[in-house]
Amino acid sequence: MRAMRCFGDGDPLYERYHDTEWGFPVREERAVFERVCLEAFQSGLAWITILRKRETFRAAFDGFDPERVARYGDGDVARLMGDAGIVRNRAKIEASIANARAVLTLRDEGVDLGELLWSFAPAAPAGGADGSSGVPATTAESRALAKELKRRGFRFVGPTTAYAAMQACGVVNDHLAGCPVRADVEAARAASGAAA
Repeated sequence: MRAMRCFGDGDPLYERYHDTEWGFPVREERAVFERVCLEAFQSGLAWITILRKRETFRAAFDGFDPERVARYGDGDVARLMGDAGIVRNRAKIEASIANARAVLTLRDEGVDLGELLWSFAPAAPAGGADGSSGVPATTAESRALAKELKRRGFRFVGPTTAYAAMQACGVVNDHLAGCPVRADVEAARAASGAAA
């Protein structure tokens, strides 16, 4: 019997995301910013909903270029609220703009968003849960990260959203113990300098 994925079986888009993206290390500023934004948009929704709209989100938010998004004004908010291809939630849209501005402030302070995110990696990696009920929604590290991001001007980044971003960027490897991708993710994390 073949090992089962943690999630995504039966949906090619979801399977590809699980097998090639989720948990693999992401450190580059724009890519981390995109994941933080998308995880905020996902709050209260199924991730597959966001995944199906991701290309439209990328187009609507100028490829999640923090410099461009930081310049958005009321007209851009109205444009985004009228875009049926994304999640039209004013608070989440405005949070993404505020977060882009926070990224630029970080830059001005000599802080890289990816490095900041990764600085909250747990000291000891988890061994891999046997079932999805063993995967936490928050951790001490995600609570600390959320607090630090909020202190630095980020919005819509509570501990659950912060933890989802940590998972998406490979700061933690929450692929289940029997998942066929878990070892590949751990190898990629080790190669990127993450704690093995």
